[in-house]
Amino acid sequence: MKPIIFDVDTGIDDALAMSYALHSPELELLGFTTCFGNVPVDEATRNTLAVLEKVGKHVPVYAGASRMFTRGEKKVWAKHVHGEDGLGNSLQHHPTTKAESQPAQDFIIEQVKKRPKEITIIAVGPLTNVALSIQKAPEIIPLIKEVIIMGGAVKVPGNVNAYAEANMIADPEAADYVFSSGLNITLVGLDVTLQTLLPKSKLADWRATGKETAQFFADITEFYINYYESYYPGIGGCALHDPLAVGVAIDASLVSAESMNVKVTLEGEELGRTVGNSEREPKIRVCTEVDAARFLEHFLSRVVG
Repeated sequence: MKPIIFDVDTGIDDALAMSYALHSPELELLGFTTCFGNVPVDEATRNTLAVLEKVGKHVPVYAGASRMFTRGEKKVWAKHVHGEDGLGNSLQHHPTTKAESQPAQDFIIEQVKKRPKEITIIAVGPLTNVALSIQKAPEIIPLIKEVIIMGGAVKVPGNVNAYAEANMIADPEAADYVFSSGLNITLVGLDVTLQTLLPKSKLADWRATGKETAQFFADITEFYINYYESYYPGIGGCALHDPLAVGVAIDASLVSAESMNVKVTLEGEELGRTVGNSEREPKIRVCTEVDAARFLEHFLSRVVG
């Protein structure tokens, strides 16, 4: 089993990615760390606990960054994408479980030092928790086996505007700090995630199982697909951004990648843009192709248990 720290800003595709990971025996989930992003960090923490309860799994949750690395508080949330509650307006009750008292960055540092060169971090929100952890304890950089990041758009347009992907523009300084750190990074960005379409027709299959969890995931995903339909008329589904990062952690052969240096634009109209350069150092693995059909089949075989 591959030991995983899973860093989330739990909205809809985070919830799908969580369930996919929780139902994957290849992964040993040490803990979920939460960050602001799709929603404020307290809501991301609540949603993470709620998804764990829905799936019937017990994994500790550690609340993390509430503010950007250098810019202070985030003011705008993606409620049109993920709903008022971050889960497609489907959260019927607050979770009964609580987050751990230890801050996310201290949990990351502690676990990496306890299991050097073993732990993979999957990060599917802004990179603030990762940045704060390596800033506080730079000695852990060579001790982290890999960081698999959902974010960026190196060879394709962004999804917030023509330049920037949502996780990058949410905290561009944190992303640039992480990309420049020398960490072993695989970047699973829009270059590949936009090729992973979950057809709306699959939701009927989930509902047909009669499982309460499957109904919940169908409801939240339908909200997400309706947003996609308004943004990309006729698309008939939604991209599986965060789940693909989990897929890559399970089976790296799902993607192919190019080695390049990635910088994040920190000012001007291109704020948050991820700029790849094959000449400069340090380099990270930027995913450029995906076996979308094989990934979708694998995801669907596990996500609702």
